[in-house]
Amino acid sequence: MLVRAAEAVATRGARFPGRYIQGPGSIANLGAEAASYGSKAAILLDNGIFDLLVEPVTEACNGKIEALVIRHGGECSESQIAALVEAARKSGADIIIGAGGGKALDTAKAAARDLDLPVIVFPTIAASDAPCSALAVIYNDDGTVAYDTFLPRNPDLVLVDTALIAKAPARFLAAGIGDALATFYEADSCRRSGARNCMTIPGISIAHEIARLCRDTIFAHGAQALAECDAKTAGPALERVVEANILLSGIGFESGGVAAAHAIHHGLCELEDVHHHLHGEKVAIGVLAGLKLHGLEDEFERVRAFCAKVRLPVRLADIGIADASDEKLAIVARRSCRPGEIIHNEPMPVTEDMVIAALKTLI
Repeated sequence: MLVRAAEAVATRGARFPGRYIQGPGSIANLGAEAASYGSKAAILLDNGIFDLLVEPVTEACNGKIEALVIRHGGECSESQIAALVEAARKSGADIIIGAGGGKALDTAKAAARDLDLPVIVFPTIAASDAPCSALAVIYNDDGTVAYDTFLPRNPDLVLVDTALIAKAPARFLAAGIGDALATFYEADSCRRSGARNCMTIPGISIAHEIARLCRDTIFAHGAQALAECDAKTAGPALERVVEANILLSGIGFESGGVAAAHAIHHGLCELEDVHHHLHGEKVAIGVLAGLKLHGLEDEFERVRAFCAKVRLPVRLADIGIADASDEKLAIVARRSCRPGEIIHNEPMPVTEDMVIAALKTLI
């Protein structure tokens, strides 16, 4: 009987980064922390902040590890991953470090997989939950989403300098709140449907509790965190929200599962109209559309009011779709609902017509 009972228990699980360190001034520790993993690093530095950070990154490594600093090309695409792999091999690097926004970090993680090397991620904005995950979103060179790739392990170290994050435009922090907003609603859908997480098994209970804490944290501290970011101050609310955007959301989505919000994001990325908007801004629209799919009108109104309060879009026009024609919405819906897409992790069947109807409420 005991054997049968044990066999009846479903396999469940969760994923976490190897280590997570957060605080103002953490950039000074980059070299010392990296020395725990190797002696020569290929550092992929985001093109947008390359000139600002190349000197402090190099200084942080001096006397600790050898470092080759490489300017990121912009997209996390197969060509950019291959270029980093080639540069790291030629330099003899035994560590990969990604510094900057989500696309630079994902490129570094994917290259580390191909090289079978440890990877350290150093996010300079808190605009998404990419840093902690064993997932990279691969884009085409034209900015459309190509596919998600699941990596064999999470980053070995995530090092977060909240003083740097506080100096970045508050729009990035708001976008991270949008990405984190999806964490609970998608994990809850997966819990209800029994859908698999990024480990291809259902999440354990802690994954769903972390997702819930993520939502509650951004609801409680989001607006104040943005005010602190406006003042370029790493205050207590900003610290809480950075932790939610990067760590709690990272664990929550990866271990709890993903569903409609990110599938609709993928669909939106098919339209050139949205290419100048941030990942989390498009995900926020996906969350609102997802709540419409479920017919949760009270929660929709609560979340829409929160989005407006924390500078997130609430209408398609807010992400560049001023002319939300039936043709454009059909393109979004077709990509969102293609066979095998994560929208089918929802606890009810979702059709293209349902997605179009939900998006029309956001015109």
